[in-house]
Amino acid sequence: MGAHSKGGPVLPRPAAPPSGATGAGGRDRYFDTLRALALVRVVTYHTFGWAWAGLVFPSMGIMFGLAGTLMARSLERPALAVVRGRVRRLLPPFWFWGVFVVAAMLVHGWMPDWRIVYWVVPLGDPPGSAWGEQAWEILWYLRTYLWFVLLSPLLLRVFRLAPVPVLLSCLVPVVVLQYGWQPPDDRFGTGLLDLTTYLFCWVLGFAHRDGVLARLRPAAVVPPALAALAYGAWYALAHQGEYGTYDLDDIPLAQAFWSAGYVTLLMYSKARLGIGLAGLARHRRLDRLVTVFNARAVTVYLWHELALVLAVPLIDQLWKVPAFEAYLPLDSQWFLFGVGWVLIAAFIVACGWVEDVAARRRPRLLP
Repeated sequence: MGAHSKGGPVLPRPAAPPSGATGAGGRDRYFDTLRALALVRVVTYHTFGWAWAGLVFPSMGIMFGLAGTLMARSLERPALAVVRGRVRRLLPPFWFWGVFVVAAMLVHGWMPDWRIVYWVVPLGDPPGSAWGEQAWEILWYLRTYLWFVLLSPLLLRVFRLAPVPVLLSCLVPVVVLQYGWQPPDDRFGTGLLDLTTYLFCWVLGFAHRDGVLARLRPAAVVPPALAALAYGAWYALAHQGEYGTYDLDDIPLAQAFWSAGYVTLLMYSKARLGIGLAGLARHRRLDRLVTVFNARAVTVYLWHELALVLAVPLIDQLWKVPAFEAYLPLDSQWFLFGVGWVLIAAFIVACGWVEDVAARRRPRLLP
C-alpha cells in the first residue's frame, strides 16, 4: 500500500542505491522485505492479539513510511496522473472484497443508510454491522492511505520548502489532539486522528526518497529517534490505567512517537549505510515469497481477517474426525494461525488477480 507527493523546489536527486540493493524492475528488496514482514505481523496480531507486537514491529507505521517513499518517487510524474493511478490500483480490489462482505452483512440483517457510499470510495469509514465488524474494522488503513494519496502533492510541495523543519513539525498535530483540541467522536475525528498519528512516517518516506536522510549525520538522527522511541514507550506504559492496555494501536500518541523513532532508524540505516538484501535472491523460495507478498499486499490485507474468521468453523469440522481430534492441536491458536495462512494463500490465488487488473497488468494466479 502506498502514498504520493509532488511540487516545490526540487532537491538534488538521491544517489543511486548501492549495487545489489534492488531487484528486478528496480524493486528495493530491503523495503519489500519490510513490507512482507509488516503484513505477517498484522496477521499475527489479529490472530493472537499480543499487546506487545506493536512495540516489537510497528507494522502500520512501517507500511505508511514505505508508501510515502513510493509516492514521492511516483510524483516525479504529473501529480494528477499519479493520484489517479494510485486510486485506480486501490479501489477495484476493495470493491471486489466489499461485494462479499456487504452481501454477507445484508443477508444477516444489516440495514445500511446513506453512508454506504463509503463502500464506493472510502473517504470515511465504511459502515457495517456488528456481525461483520471483524472483517470491516481494518478499513481504517485504506481510508487513511487514500487521504494521504490525495494530500501528497501538497504535502510534498510543503516538505521540499524546508525538509527537516517540516518533517519534525509532523509530530505536532498528534500532540495538539492529545493535549489541546479534542477531535469529535465521529468519522471526521477518527480519520483526523489516524492521519496525524502516521503523518510523520508518511513524510519520512519523502525524506528518504529525496535523499534528506542520507545527508544527515548520525548525531542529528539517532538521538532524536531514540528519544521518540523512549517517549512513545513511556507514554504507553505510563497510561495503561487510562487506556486499559499498553497496546500502541489503542494509544495514538504513543503509536505516533514509537513509529516515528522506529521507522526513522529503519530508513536511516538504509539511506546512510546502504543496507540492502540482495542476498535474498540466493534463497529462491524466500525471495519468491517476498515477491508474492508485495504484489498481493492489498489482497493479503483485505482478506486476512476473513481467512481467520473462516478458519474457526473449518476447524470445528475437523473436531468431528476422530483421527484429527486425536493427533492435531485443534484447540491451539497456532493451529488457527496455520489454517488462516492456508486460507490466505487460497484467497491470493482466487482473488489476487484483481490487483493485476487494477494495475492494468495481465491477470495471473501468482505474480
